[in-house]
Amino acid sequence: MSGMVRVFIAVDIDDPPVLGRLERIRDTVSSTGVPMKPVETENMHVTIRFIGEVPESRVEDIIREALEPIEMEEFRIKLVGLGGFPNPYRPRVVWIGVTEGADKLVEINRIVERGVRRAGFKPERAEFHPHVTIARVKGTRNLEKLVKIMISYRDIEFGEMTVSSVRLKKSTLTRRGPIYETVYERRLG
Repeated sequence: MSGMVRVFIAVDIDDPPVLGRLERIRDTVSSTGVPMKPVETENMHVTIRFIGEVPESRVEDIIREALEPIEMEEFRIKLVGLGGFPNPYRPRVVWIGVTEGADKLVEINRIVERGVRRAGFKPERAEFHPHVTIARVKGTRNLEKLVKIMISYRDIEFGEMTVSSVRLKKSTLTRRGPIYETVYERRLG
């Protein structure tokens, strides 16, 4: 009998100078006093497709249908701008945007989405917007400080990196935050 696993497909942010810049802006955002849960540096990534709880026995189907069909060369992404979902004035999620390379991430998302559906999972309803989540907002205290920072950093460049793989990640939720583990890596190139 197999258990359940919580999984998603992502591009990890693993370039040390870029991670350092994201860490600094995350710490600046966290220092506003707004109640929030910052994302741990080692967990920063672009989510291509969140899948959720699935039977462990279905992981191979996801790999075969959603990851193996990705045929693409390595490419560069540029991380630019601080923003918020659903909007920068009442954010629940604080993120860094992707400019250059966003089209390639959208293409990967389309391939993955088709594969996830073929594997029998429900379609994603939300439109895909490539981004790196750096914090989840839990309240509105001091919100004006956060909004000011987001506006002042909306066009700031945080760096570029090469995307050389797409990964199926397992997420184990703990009191201290999620622990991510790579289950499968689809190399590009």
